[in-house]
Formats: sequence, C-alpha cells, structure tokens
Amino acid sequence: MNRGKITAIIAAVILLAAAVFVYFKFYFVFGSGVKAGELNQIVYKGWVWKTYEGRLIQTGFKGAKGGGSLQSNEFNFSVVNKRIADSLMRCSGKQVELHYKEYNGMLPWRGMQRYVVDSIICVTPSPAVNTIPIIPEPEDGTFSL
Repeated sequence: MNRGKITAIIAAVILLAAAVFVYFKFYFVFGSGVKAGELNQIVYKGWVWKTYEGRLIQTGFKGAKGGGSLQSNEFNFSVVNKRIADSLMRCSGKQVELHYKEYNGMLPWRGMQRYVVDSIICVTPSPAVNTIPIIPEPEDGTFSL
C-alpha cells in the first residue's frame, strides 16, 4: 500500500469515530419517561439560540433516615416544540405530567438541559392550598395569641 492510501484510511476511521461519538453524545436517546409535578416556570431565553426552558417541582417524602419530612425535587427541562411550549406557558402553577427524552449531552439550539420534553400527557388544577389567614391589627396596637 502506498502512503496516500494509508492516510485516507486513517482519516476515514477518525471521521467515522468522530461521527459515532457525536451521534451517541448528542442525538442518541439515552432514556425516556414521564415526570409529574407542579409546573413552576417556562421561559424563552438565550444569547444566540433562544430556547424554552422549564422547571417542574416534584414533592414527596424523605425516607426514614431523613425523618419522614416533606422534600421538593426540581426537574429542569427544555422544550423544542413551540406549540408544546406555548401550551405549557398557560399551565404555570398547575399539576402536569410531561413525557421527556434524556440525551447524553446538550446542544445549544435544542436547549440548556439534557432532558427535552416532547409531549404533555395530562394537566390538572393544583389542589387547594392552605393559606395563612391575615389577622387585622387591633385598634389599640396590641396582639394577643
């Protein structure tokens, strides 16, 4: 074999390896699933590529080691589809179930998160929230409990 042929084969192998790496890092769907919780926010932001970014608050209970206290988990995600993002913008504060895909890496035009929401499964109003009553100040300026 001549030197040019060897160089071409090595270049082809390197190019193929780079293409496989890019595919598995940025386009291969590592996992998919459903997350449920209260939609905290959905925003449209970015310096060069504007993307839709959202946050879902999931509540639950810690295990026995944590004392059984209430905890909150945040699920940060990106949305590529404008129609889905517009629908989510009308759901802030509601309970939602979102289907997502998880990638190994993020692309700036796809969003700032590895999790990309691709559909809305269910939207329900948030359960009634207990509010702290506002007690008017007495006229004489003293409070008693």
